[in-house]
Amino acid sequence: MQINAADTAFMLLAAALVLIMTPGLAFFYGGLVGRKNVLAIMMQSFVSLGVSTVLWVTVGFSLCFGSDIGGVIGSPSDFFLMTGISPGDSAGDIVEGVEISIYLFAAYQLMFAIITPALITGAFAYRMTFKAWLTFLVLWQLVVYYPFVHMVWGGGWMAAYGVLDFAGGIVVHVLAGMAALATVFFLGERRTSEPEPHNIPFVALGTALLWFGWFGFNAGSALGANQISALAFINTQIGGAFAGVTWLILDWIIQKKPTLVGFCVGVIAGLATVTPAAGYVAPQGAMLIGILAGSIPYVAVMFCKKRKWDDALDVWGVHGVGGAVGILALGLLATTTMNPGGADGLFYGNGSFFVTELVGVTIGIAWAFIVTYVLLWVINKVTPVRVSDAVEQAGLDSALHGETAYIHDD
Repeated sequence: MQINAADTAFMLLAAALVLIMTPGLAFFYGGLVGRKNVLAIMMQSFVSLGVSTVLWVTVGFSLCFGSDIGGVIGSPSDFFLMTGISPGDSAGDIVEGVEISIYLFAAYQLMFAIITPALITGAFAYRMTFKAWLTFLVLWQLVVYYPFVHMVWGGGWMAAYGVLDFAGGIVVHVLAGMAALATVFFLGERRTSEPEPHNIPFVALGTALLWFGWFGFNAGSALGANQISALAFINTQIGGAFAGVTWLILDWIIQKKPTLVGFCVGVIAGLATVTPAAGYVAPQGAMLIGILAGSIPYVAVMFCKKRKWDDALDVWGVHGVGGAVGILALGLLATTTMNPGGADGLFYGNGSFFVTELVGVTIGIAWAFIVTYVLLWVINKVTPVRVSDAVEQAGLDSALHGETAYIHDD
């Protein structure tokens, strides 16, 4: 299949937009934590830019998009060290109808592999050692993320079963959110506390970068410049905006004051929730998804706090619950009038598709939670996962990394 110049230009831009989301996440999380831990959590995101790339170009791309093995994983040898392919090879050999270079396709998918484990870090802020994080970063991608990429997007059994996930409701947000909850249960509550969020302008900057990059995340998942990328683009904006406004209103009613942080968190919840459905639903469906995203994750975050599950930056509520809501909403609202390559959901007369999406998200929830917890248990046998009380008291920035974000740090 030939390589299309317009699609190539569009996807180069989309890949760059998704890349900028990880530094955006670093600022978003960095602003939400306290002053003594801002560099540690930002470093976790930035280091994923490097480590995840090394892992991806050695075995990750091959495990995700190599020849199918049992419907669960790709062949580790097909693209090992990015061999056996050249710039002129089309990604159409992997995804039917795609007219971009396989190198560009690999680069675009790499950006998803970078940010997905970085999302988890917000849950265990203040508490995980850097050595344990590096070990977790590698192992989690190998046994959780890569298999699901292959099963859903790489021709595995979920794709054959009919599970749809336009840009990562299961593959990115449910997996990260449920892994986050597993780390919360494994590590337990913080033993010290400091005022947070410490830098709300950082939160706003991070939100802006994430929102901007999300157009590449969702519209780029059409893998070309076409009507589906346009649909995903407008639905992305709708989902984020409707959720942000809904969250703001709920904060105003319940907390008695509208807050910038609340609006920003609501926007992220909306963007995460609309992600799996962006290229399959009508704009009116995206509006409903946005309202659901601004309310159901809001309740989930409140529930988490009431139960005293110490998910420091609400990763489970925003991404885990949001991603699951998005997948189920897709099962209800998908319509082939918007995307003939998709499916009709329950509201359009196809109840079996809703069941298919329910099965897919249920498996994702169970696998991510159980395997993550087991991974942490195994890692803890080799190196301590949780920092000592003294390190937590001092703050991870100075104790683990010998750096501080601010000269006068109380």
